[in-house]
Amino acid sequence: MSVARVTEISATSPDSFDAAVKEGIDRANKTLRNVTSAWVKEQRCKIEDGKISHYQVNLMVTFMLDD
Repeated sequence: MSVARVTEISATSPDSFDAAVKEGIDRANKTLRNVTSAWVKEQRCKIEDGKISHYQVNLMVTFMLDD
């Protein structure tokens, strides 16, 4: 039997939502073992001087717990 945990993380990128997701997953893999999936819970962007300055995503990351 396997047991998983889900944790929420936030990541940003000046380029795109896709880049923010990749940044979040890359960072999660540096700290968490056995990452198996992630889903985007929320997206938003910061506007400065009428232009998007950065993209932010909140991710729900699933990872398997060690036995």
